[in-house]
Amino acid sequence: MFAGKVIIVTGAAGNVGSALAAILASRGARIIAVDTVKDRLETVVAGLPGTGHLALSAYNLMDPAATEALVAHVIATTGRLDGVGTTVGGFAMGKLAETGLDQWELMFNLNIKTTWNIYRAATPAIIRSGGGALVGIGSVAGLKAGAEVAAYAATKAGVMRLTESLADELRASHIRVNAVLPTTIDTPQNRAAMPDADTSRWVTPAEVGEAMAFLLSAAASGVNGKLLQVG
Repeated sequence: MFAGKVIIVTGAAGNVGSALAAILASRGARIIAVDTVKDRLETVVAGLPGTGHLALSAYNLMDPAATEALVAHVIATTGRLDGVGTTVGGFAMGKLAETGLDQWELMFNLNIKTTWNIYRAATPAIIRSGGGALVGIGSVAGLKAGAEVAAYAATKAGVMRLTESLADELRASHIRVNAVLPTTIDTPQNRAAMPDADTSRWVTPAEVGEAMAFLLSAAASGVNGKLLQVG
């Protein structure tokens, strides 16, 4: 399904990112795995099926110049780029009266800036390769927020609006832009933070990864500007 395709997976050392990388690699993609957690990233890449995968840990996706350098390195190494699955993000809670601007800036940087930077850097390379797909992660909280997640929900809603706008803008360039909107993801971190929660209603990293892999694939060639709820 992805034979001959080169896909960047950001946040590839994380729960969803590592699941997505494994799914794509198992279907023939060459994975460019990006994360700042070097040891974990290298372990993930070493376990991927296939050959030619790269583990890149020296690039800060909150820095536009570094992100452009990342894509330039990918093109110099592989000669092409067919898609991006971006899983970088963050979550934080706090009451309005007790939360400073630092939380907003953190959520904006992790959830929106990294997505904007990698999409902006990758788009010209994907166009030169004949088109492809960009897939990001929003959240159901971006549709309807609960209490004490204002910065998180607002920035996830920002990812969703970014997705819709770029889908319309890049359609003529044969680039599809979509996002998945997970409910609570079943990760060790979330289980530790919510030990009394009913995890039977949570979605697994592999389920989120499968949805992203579908949107990156040719099977979703008619899908553009969509916000796919998962869970």
